[in-house]
Amino acid sequence: MDLPDELLYSKEHLWIRVEEGRAVIGITDHAQESLGAISAIELPAIGDELEQDDSFGTVEARKTVAELYAPVSGAVLEVNSEIVDAPEIINDDPYDAGWLLVVEMADSEELKLLMSAEDYLEQVSGAEE
Repeated sequence: MDLPDELLYSKEHLWIRVEEGRAVIGITDHAQESLGAISAIELPAIGDELEQDDSFGTVEARKTVAELYAPVSGAVLEVNSEIVDAPEIINDDPYDAGWLLVVEMADSEELKLLMSAEDYLEQVSGAEE
């Protein structure tokens, strides 16, 4: 399982890369492996407001549909249209080409509620036991 140390992680298996007050958000390698071949993704529109821990979209794989929950609050600035057309990119490259969206964070204090790579690994390792 690939788990970059410079990212933050949510308990709902999303990662965040903070860049100048903006959060680039994606699905973790662990989550995409668990889901299997991703066949569809539904994301919010540019300008939509996200609230931390609220559902903002879905990801469909095999015979399951999983909700995506916002790791931070804020306005959607960008959506990765490439993964809407080719969702398998998430399976191939979850931390780079497979990013989901960019959010202008409303409250950087929310980042304190997220996990380090080490903490996230502990969470997913505990769940597998």
